[in-house]
Amino acid sequence: MKLYDYILSPSCYKVRLMAALTGVKLHLRPVDFHPGAEHRGPELLALNPAGSIPILENGDLILTESSAILVYLAATAAPEWLGSGKAEEVARVQQWLSFSGRLTASLGAARLHEMLLRPGDIDALQAQGIAALRELEAGLVEQGLRGMRFLAADRPTIADIACFPYVALAPDGGVTLDAYPAIRLWSRALRALDNFIEMPGIHRLHELKPEPQIEPGEA
Repeated sequence: MKLYDYILSPSCYKVRLMAALTGVKLHLRPVDFHPGAEHRGPELLALNPAGSIPILENGDLILTESSAILVYLAATAAPEWLGSGKAEEVARVQQWLSFSGRLTASLGAARLHEMLLRPGDIDALQAQGIAALRELEAGLVEQGLRGMRFLAADRPTIADIACFPYVALAPDGGVTLDAYPAIRLWSRALRALDNFIEMPGIHRLHELKPEPQIEPGEA
């Protein structure tokens, strides 16, 4: 499988991370996204007329949406990452896959604005990102009450991988994660997975400071 990849793209990182966690071997074909805008050139537009990456090529199959690529990798190598097959769990996975698009459009766009000076209303993008983080925090709290650490089940699924990178990199777009303890604990649980890999700005668990412990009676 060939992945057209940009090392600083959270969407490309989703695919690299999923492949690492499931043991899928990828041939990485680096793309000069910035400043070269190679993704808008004729070679890659022939593969993906939308002019975006990642692009996964496997024989005659070409996939150009990160969520679809996650589904394909899981179905190919580790179906348990798709969920248990129970209706409620399948629906939760699909709901969070859809939600991940909102993270890309808000936190991701804010990050591009701050790091690559892409045009956009940064105040509006940050506000949208904060609203999405609050929704994610509430969802994780609800899962915690069910005794589950992850978004759709008691184990990680593609839903977690779809949402994780843009959340972890939210500070690059000027949005802090300090107010979201459930998100921070979820992030740590993902970083603790066997075969977890890094990208610039997202580090392994052992490089993180421990979460502060709250003693009984403290606010």
